[in-house]
Amino acid sequence: MTTVLAADAIVAEILADVAAREARVSFADIKALSRSVPSPRPVVSELLRPGCSIIAEIKRANPVPHVHGGNDCVVHADAPRLLDFDAVSSLADVTGLAQGFAQAGVAAVACQTEQLRFRGSLEDMATARAASSVPMLCRDIIVDPYQVHEARFFGADMVPLQVELLAQARLVALVDRIESLGMTVLAEVRSPEQAQRAVAAGVKVVGINARGLHSRHLNPHRFSAIVPHLPSDVVRIGLGGVVSAREVWRYAGWGADAVLVGEALMAAPRPAVLARDLVAAGLHPACPVWRS
Repeated sequence: MTTVLAADAIVAEILADVAAREARVSFADIKALSRSVPSPRPVVSELLRPGCSIIAEIKRANPVPHVHGGNDCVVHADAPRLLDFDAVSSLADVTGLAQGFAQAGVAAVACQTEQLRFRGSLEDMATARAASSVPMLCRDIIVDPYQVHEARFFGADMVPLQVELLAQARLVALVDRIESLGMTVLAEVRSPEQAQRAVAAGVKVVGINARGLHSRHLNPHRFSAIVPHLPSDVVRIGLGGVVSAREVWRYAGWGADAVLVGEALMAAPRPAVLARDLVAAGLHPACPVWRS
């Protein structure tokens, strides 16, 4: 079954939303605000801890594809159907999850801030960061400099860039802007060509996404196909498909320094307990280690 995601419509919607926010808080003001907050927390050193590190993602919902006739399944940008997670219904839940994940020993906490498809918010991220001392990854589709400064003001230590949505010049410019604020760039890629573009842009942390931007189909083996195209000094993160120790070890065997876990945690009866189990799996002697 093929899932088609209207990427162009999503980007256009994001830019329209950014313009509306900029009408309320000017670009000059958000730039000043982004430089008024405490410095970002170090990220790379946490991701390169022994074993395979865990990034625990907090998100309120997932988009559910609309199934049409035949084999096509479309995720509509204008009115997506969402699957809500019971684990997160308030800012108090965000606080509890962030604290539980930090106590479980995760290397970083990710927070979904995209509103339409995940019911996320920048306030969720600020709340999560205030609740723990681990680095914070903003999970959003970043296409405009305004979003970079917003993310920093609301507590991001690492910011993602979807390489396939950005021309090389824009990719390089956004990398420079993110790093100028002391944050770490996470380049999300889905092909060897995108991985090479990310490296050419100077990115030092690459996430290989098992889910296509234009498809909800899960393909964890994409990681093993792309990782040989990355230099050894680039941090490699597996994004998607982790539900147990088995997947942690599989990604580690392919050369992952860390994996991001979202849906499995949010659907778990006790998210912090699962996070602790995954952290233990990443440190277990049975977990393959590729860095000496």
